[in-house]
Amino acid sequence: MKQIQLQILTFGIAKEIIGKQVFDIDLPENSTVQNLKNMLFEQYPELGKLKSLSIAVNNEYAESNYSLSTSDEIALIPPVSGG
Repeated sequence: MKQIQLQILTFGIAKEIIGKQVFDIDLPENSTVQNLKNMLFEQYPELGKLKSLSIAVNNEYAESNYSLSTSDEIALIPPVSGG
């Protein structure tokens, strides 16, 4: 099965959990945002403990069924607190 390589940007607590600002991940071709989340939670179980984890694709929040491609800019957006 063909694979796509995605570059992931991390922020806040997601960056602390993963330990990197930017990293690459390989997923099967035709993977969705939900497939990416599932793999991230498998590789980094602490991410699954967050209250929420949004995924932005090309500077816009992406739905779970959004189909990913190698050219996408992907960012992990953890819960934001503040006042």
